[in-house]
Amino acid sequence: MTVSSKRPEQVAWVALILSLVFFGVAFFLGRWSGFHAVSAVGWQSLAAAFIWLVLAIQFHQRGLAEQEKLDMTQLAREKSSATIFQKGETAAMLAAAQRRVEILEKWFIPAFGALIAAYEIGIGVYLLKTIPRTGDVHTQQPLVCAIVATAIAFVGFLMSRYATGMSAEPRWKPLRAGGSFFLGVAVVCFVLAISLALVHFQISSLLKVISYIVPILLVVLGAETALNIVFDIYRPRLKGQYSRAAFDSRLLGVINEPGGIFRSVAAAMDYQFGFQVSQTWFYKLLEKAIVPLVLFSVATLYLASCIVVVGPNEEGIVERFGKPTTGDGQVRHIGPGLHLKLPWPMDIAYMYPTQQVMDLHIGYVPKIDPNGAVVQEMKLLWGQTHYEKEHDLLVAADYTPAEVGESPAEGAVPVSLVKVNMPVQYRIKDLRAYIYGHSDPAKLLEDICYRELVRLASTANVEVDSARSSSEDNLFGSGRTKAKQILTDRIQKAADEQGLGIELVFVGLQGIHPPPEVAQDYQGVVGAVQAKQALVLDAEAERNRGLSTLAGSVSRAYRLAELAARYQEAQRTGASDEVKRLGEQFDAALLNEARGEIFRILSEAQSYRFGKATLAEATGKRFAGQIQAYRAAPEIYKCEQRAVVLEDALRSIRKYVVASDPNDREVIIIDLQDKLPTDLLRGVVGGQESSG
Repeated sequence: MTVSSKRPEQVAWVALILSLVFFGVAFFLGRWSGFHAVSAVGWQSLAAAFIWLVLAIQFHQRGLAEQEKLDMTQLAREKSSATIFQKGETAAMLAAAQRRVEILEKWFIPAFGALIAAYEIGIGVYLLKTIPRTGDVHTQQPLVCAIVATAIAFVGFLMSRYATGMSAEPRWKPLRAGGSFFLGVAVVCFVLAISLALVHFQISSLLKVISYIVPILLVVLGAETALNIVFDIYRPRLKGQYSRAAFDSRLLGVINEPGGIFRSVAAAMDYQFGFQVSQTWFYKLLEKAIVPLVLFSVATLYLASCIVVVGPNEEGIVERFGKPTTGDGQVRHIGPGLHLKLPWPMDIAYMYPTQQVMDLHIGYVPKIDPNGAVVQEMKLLWGQTHYEKEHDLLVAADYTPAEVGESPAEGAVPVSLVKVNMPVQYRIKDLRAYIYGHSDPAKLLEDICYRELVRLASTANVEVDSARSSSEDNLFGSGRTKAKQILTDRIQKAADEQGLGIELVFVGLQGIHPPPEVAQDYQGVVGAVQAKQALVLDAEAERNRGLSTLAGSVSRAYRLAELAARYQEAQRTGASDEVKRLGEQFDAALLNEARGEIFRILSEAQSYRFGKATLAEATGKRFAGQIQAYRAAPEIYKCEQRAVVLEDALRSIRKYVVASDPNDREVIIIDLQDKLPTDLLRGVVGGQESSG
């Protein structure tokens, strides 16, 4: 066997053994430690073992073919001593190895590529399906796994560079497939080692990403291999030109040989422009300096992560290894300006707009214009939709369907549906509490707002009935101002209890209205309730007017009615002492507290009683005086009384008094038809004139 075929075959066998060792170590280490990503790297190493196995077989057959050529050359030297039949038989035997190489590279290697593609896709899908959930698997010893992954990455990287370097020889180009795949294993193991080291510091986000990256990479490589097989079927084959195997990944080749990209670009430019662009000094300088330039750019970008720029309305917290503390245990809180920190991922800065007022839309979803701004609606009518979507809210009603002329449904409760639009504005006052107190503080604040809004609505109402409720609880009236203050206090108190670290700036009840589709019916109900309230108020006014007329005021009337009811109850039960006490108290109340019509009637009764009593007393005293007068002079008293009686009896009868001498025979004629004068003096004067 020649040296040219022996070396790549030995490299392939050594790489195959290393791949199997990597597979065994990673697979069992992953099962023992519980890290799914470590086991996934083991399955990736097994895919590399399949590639190295194909390469070992290929270079072994090539070595046999080269040995065959040497034997044919030796045979040509000895052809003079051989017969014609011996010469033909020997040549046929020696050409068999070359035919096996041709059949292997034409048929079996593509078939092996198809098997490798099926394995990569199948194992990739399997690994994706078996990724455990967080907390379902107990893990242990992440640092041990990180050390093993680092060792695999180091050995794989060295083997990859060695095989890739040997592939620069045209006869050893197939080694590039194994070198590229080994480099992929090395890169994955290196990143896996970093992620396992971060797990030791309670940072598991990168490891979760690696658990998905390895299976996805296997699926992508398997799909690429399958496409390469299809393309190879239609690609023309030139004799003597190297035919790249399907499992020789072009994607991994970009990482393994970045200069190959420039050579391909240079070849395309040579073809397009008609001169050797790849031979110019600029291209040669760029080809030599591209790796340092890329490394310098990557290093510069990485070191740029040490600079933190905090905006004028922002504040930030710097986490070191996933914890918001520095070495002295203090929280590193940064304000506006430029700040320095350790590079990523050791230090990570999180900025939040602490001075910016943030909005929450409670009870509705606003309309958003194409620029992402909230469209402000100016509609004020109940029958129109105000926003993109409005939520229903149950509130207490102060009436039943029977009170407004409707037949109540079975099981119906006095509630109403309304739309409530409550914008909430807040800002961050305690950044650490806001970040680390809860996973989603904005969502928790929204839930608190909805809870307090529903709580308030359960005790408020949307109708004003003076007989049972107050306008201070009416969300459609003056109660909105009180409700706003109550909501602000309750939401702020609940947020402080939860440790949200926010400060409410504004809580508004800018839109409270019934659903637009029932606005007309809702107004009808409101009108019926208001008509009922008007009747009730009129009745109350009439009652107050009547009571005020009787007792002077409503309170006095109720006081007298209460005393009368207690007095009647005492009479009914037969409590004589209580009857006497309440009677005296009732009489005193009538005399001292009664006003109005009762006072007038009582006053007239008292006046009438006083007159009657005084008249009876006077009559008695006059009778006693008459008795004394009679006893003193009976005849005179009788004559006086007879005169009084005649005076009273003859008061309305015409009387004529004629004074004459009994012996006088004068005839007096009286005209009884003349009208008598009422004036005594005139009558006397007239009598004298008539007599004269």
